[in-house]
Amino acid sequence: MFSVPPDLHQGVSSIAAFIQLSVAPVFLLTGVGAMLGVLTNRLSRIIDRARQLEVRYDSAEAFELRARLHQDLRLLSVRARLVSWSISLCTTCSLFVCTIITALFLEALLDTYFRGVVPMLFILAMVAFICGLLLFLREIYLATAALRIGPGDGESL
Repeated sequence: MFSVPPDLHQGVSSIAAFIQLSVAPVFLLTGVGAMLGVLTNRLSRIIDRARQLEVRYDSAEAFELRARLHQDLRLLSVRARLVSWSISLCTTCSLFVCTIITALFLEALLDTYFRGVVPMLFILAMVAFICGLLLFLREIYLATAALRIGPGDGESL
């Protein structure tokens, strides 16, 4: 029967331990990836809505309608910037998490310890994610604050 040398067995078990440690960051990466999907979809909808309003703005003749459309376009611009920054921060979080996973494997493969690197990267990842979520929350607030259901002044159903 084939036997595994003790040092190889120890190396394999060490790598297995690091794989177990990297599972939590991978789940975090999955969650951030889902959030990025939501954010990119939201940005796409904001852009589509802005394009529709730009067409209406160009063809509008009434000053009041043009003023309202201009205000709506400005709000969409602010919302798009907030979502864009949120995407950037969530992507930064993902990059930090990927770096954490890489550092964990390098520690296992090189049998070394990068003192404080993994915890610092994790803190940075969480700060980036928290900031991204706060910007997303602000964008949601702006979207719901500007929500108009039904006809506006002077419009008919």
